[in-house]
Amino acid sequence: MTIDLHGFGPALAAGALMTVKLALCALLLGLVLGLLGALAKTSPYKPLQWLGGTYSTLVRGIPELLWVLLIYFGTVSLMNRLGEALDLPGLELDAFAAGVIALGLCFGAYATEVFRGAILAIPKGHREAGLALGLSRGRILSRIVLPQMWRVALPGLGNLFMILMKDTALVSVIGLEEIMRHAQIAVTVSKEPFTFYMVAAFIYLGLTVIAMTGMHLLEKRAARGFARDNA
Repeated sequence: MTIDLHGFGPALAAGALMTVKLALCALLLGLVLGLLGALAKTSPYKPLQWLGGTYSTLVRGIPELLWVLLIYFGTVSLMNRLGEALDLPGLELDAFAAGVIALGLCFGAYATEVFRGAILAIPKGHREAGLALGLSRGRILSRIVLPQMWRVALPGLGNLFMILMKDTALVSVIGLEEIMRHAQIAVTVSKEPFTFYMVAAFIYLGLTVIAMTGMHLLEKRAARGFARDNA
């Protein structure tokens, strides 16, 4: 049995590619924000702890869709004013950049807690051993803490990436032509909502399976040395 996509097959494929690009860019931004947030929350300095806790609580307390709308429409007016001040009337933040910032911000807030738990799971004796060897705190972080932290954090980050992949559909509300946006256009033209929404569902499912496979391979690779040590 074949499904008649009324010529929208290439558009849906382009939407899938846009979804992957959006998810990967937001992932990179979110990992940086999450790591910085976790380091701030585990810092011995109270201002940094407060900053990391405020970021995590504030972002997680507001729905992702609202962040997409707030960042997109908020930056539109801000960029317009900046463009007027710099005599650049065409200055604006496009839907892709706004989506990356919004989704990266949300991913980073949840990743903060994943990274924080992974950092706290590392025995304190490992840090003390580094100090006893004369290593600086920076080298202890980069050579001892971070390598072990990734292994512990990977399962949680994998789950967050699955959620991020599906949350990319939210960016369709600001006009980004990803999977859901193209599916909505196809539905409007063809009047066949079940067909195109079902195709969109299978595309998301396929992307999720691919991402799960990749995360499984990363987890196995990260646990290789640990597994040998425990054998």
